[in-house]
Amino acid sequence: MRTIEQHQNDVAELVEAALAARPHEGLRVDPALVAAQPDRYRRREVAVDVVAPIDLPPFANSQMDGFAVSSPDLTDDRATSLVVVDRIPAGRVGPALRPGTAAPIMTGAAVPDGADAVVPVEQVDPPLFPAEGADSRVSITGPVASGTFVRDAGSDVRAGSVLLGAGTILTPARWGVLAAAGVREVVVRRRPRLLLVSTGEELAAPGADLGPGAIHDANGTALAAALAEIGVDVVTERVTDDAATLLAVVARHGADVDLVLTTGGVSAGAYEVVRDAFEASGVVFGSVAMQPGGPQGHGTLTVGHRALPIVCFPGNPVSALVSFEVFLRPLLQTATGVGRPRAQRAAPMAESADSPVGKHQLRRGRLDVDGRVALVGGPGSHLLSNHAAATVLVHVPVGVDRVEEGDEVVVWALDD
Repeated sequence: MRTIEQHQNDVAELVEAALAARPHEGLRVDPALVAAQPDRYRRREVAVDVVAPIDLPPFANSQMDGFAVSSPDLTDDRATSLVVVDRIPAGRVGPALRPGTAAPIMTGAAVPDGADAVVPVEQVDPPLFPAEGADSRVSITGPVASGTFVRDAGSDVRAGSVLLGAGTILTPARWGVLAAAGVREVVVRRRPRLLLVSTGEELAAPGADLGPGAIHDANGTALAAALAEIGVDVVTERVTDDAATLLAVVARHGADVDLVLTTGGVSAGAYEVVRDAFEASGVVFGSVAMQPGGPQGHGTLTVGHRALPIVCFPGNPVSALVSFEVFLRPLLQTATGVGRPRAQRAAPMAESADSPVGKHQLRRGRLDVDGRVALVGGPGSHLLSNHAAATVLVHVPVGVDRVEEGDEVVVWALDD
């Protein structure tokens, strides 16, 4: 048997290479599209450096509602009377400021030529804006330093500088920076795309009538939800125990996906469709020293002119979900940046439990009010409702045949 760590390393090498080769795509910087397609826009990775096309701010503007002035008019500590000229609202450019005048200016408005400072309205006498068009004066006590309450052009970003570097994850603030700089479209890495195939003659669609010996396909829905939760684009298929059909499904989707994930058909029985279809192509099947999830497969398939990675999980639903947590979720979550890595901690057992000494057992559990681990259900790989009720995966390593109440174990959160 292989260890969990050996299989993790092999799957990581396989998957990381495929994800690194993902193509790029463009996303419009458009609030309507961001609102209409939130999953498409959430935490995307910039593929190539974005260079700022303009300065930010693009012009010197007022930081306050106040009066634009020329600092040489206000060089000493006595009040100076200035003639009030036309107002400058945001979005307009006022005429050049003449010596001995002050222009009422609103926050964000362009500071006119001839002005180099802004005095807040509360600091002038009288502390208000005169009626528009009225002949009036204000008194301002100096001195006022050049640059006071002025946001200089380019003080946030200089035109020609790297606005967002390749590899940057697009957060709301970074989308805002792109919009402020007038970037129309940003080039991002395409989301990981995965073909998910449930296999088995016995599988029926959820909600379908069950014939003799048939069961509903839980793996397709559960794993599609797990993948979507971390930002992976998923194509789902369900096939019977026919190797030719499985090969045809992979060939049909192979050019459009980065990775194939199958469930079922990997053990040593007589109807193991995944092994029958892919073993001759060099996909490796074997046993990992873990429970549940021992039977595993991994490798590459030649589809057209490319080597397409494939990861093969067992078909029991708890085995498939536990395998996803151990082997794929960390890799894919890192690639998408969506969601948080699973929290890990040590916690004491609230009860004793047996474990197969030659396997790394992953039991389902919950933390009680005292932070102790209470197991949920037994170790069986078919106990999906118990898995659904659990909040942690409980790790009992190889070489341990029993844990007692109070023994510390490592747990992974399942409900982050």
